[in-house]
Amino acid sequence: MITTDFMPGSPCWIEVSSPDVDVSGAFYREVFGWEAAPPAPESGGYVLLRLDGAVVGGLHPRWTESERPTWTIYFADPDVDDTIITVERLGGTLLVEPFDVWNFGRTAQFFDPQGASFGLWQAERVPGIEVTDRPGSLCWVELWTPDGEGSREFYTRLFKWGVSDFELPGEAGTYTVLTPPGAGRERAHGGLMAVDPAHLSDNGGSAEWHPVFAVVDCDLAAERVRTAGGEVYMGPEHTPGVGRLAVCSDPFQAGFVLLQPSPD
Repeated sequence: MITTDFMPGSPCWIEVSSPDVDVSGAFYREVFGWEAAPPAPESGGYVLLRLDGAVVGGLHPRWTESERPTWTIYFADPDVDDTIITVERLGGTLLVEPFDVWNFGRTAQFFDPQGASFGLWQAERVPGIEVTDRPGSLCWVELWTPDGEGSREFYTRLFKWGVSDFELPGEAGTYTVLTPPGAGRERAHGGLMAVDPAHLSDNGGSAEWHPVFAVVDCDLAAERVRTAGGEVYMGPEHTPGVGRLAVCSDPFQAGFVLLQPSPD
């Protein structure tokens, strides 16, 4: 469950890059009902995405032609500049140097040792997204990685996350549930799962974070993904104790997950 009090180490912001912001904005409006506010002249084309007026994330043009469109997860951090030292000591790589976003906060981006990109957000005026854990908004984050043990070690040492494992049905392997440091299982905000590198081929076999969006009806939402020009790679299917989910991408292959939470 992701809440908007944004404890250190918890997901607090998400954004998606695109080669065509108008196309991406229309896609997410069709799927989730998000509205893309016109960008400010000084924003470099960065667009805020809103649901019923509340900010659910950001959308921006690719910074370079070679950049692969993707969703980026940002985690709350009290001191971005200091954390850079820890990231690099643990084997991560600085991708975007820290910078101030006006007086909203300070941010930086990284690659973890398995190649997944992620960001840090040091809040000043803006703590993070304004709505979570309701239909059409972020409710979970999930890391798919070719090296489950390596990813687990990196992130638990970096963010001091609590972890708990459970076995998935059949031969799907182990799923690791992630919680902010010192928080109980009721505050779990994400999961980590080892995946065959062949299933990560679109990302060169590197690890990848995915946002998970809550929906009322997963089947209907998946159909909207297809109608709007995206793809549904898996599902919709039921996962006991979790709900009904589907793995999708937008028209430019930025991946995300739909989840109709289980009522129990």
